[in-house]
Amino acid sequence: MDCLFCKISEGSIPSQKVFENERLLAFKDIQPAAPVHILIIPKKHIASMNDVQEEDLSLIAEMHRVAQDIAKDMGIFESGYRLINNCGPDSGQAVHHLHYHVLGGAKLGALTGISDSHS
Repeated sequence: MDCLFCKISEGSIPSQKVFENERLLAFKDIQPAAPVHILIIPKKHIASMNDVQEEDLSLIAEMHRVAQDIAKDMGIFESGYRLINNCGPDSGQAVHHLHYHVLGGAKLGALTGISDSHS
């Protein structure tokens, strides 16, 4: 499979890991959109939130718990953070492997809304 995040989880592409267990990996985004910008991915390839199956629901819950733990570890739990999942082309999903963005460390601006290129 030619998936960037699968290669990162397998270790064939390096990353700055902040968390790892047998099911999940969290690492720093290489193009951060905030002072803290962490990606949380399942090691199992799931293309998007639309592809989550019943048997994956515990994995999604674990991703949320890990997001909370990362927010605590990064010192943004109390001040606030954003947890984002982009699903599909109109959302801006660039890598087709389920992932969450944890963003914080500064006052975040409003979400972007509708793109000028949206038809």
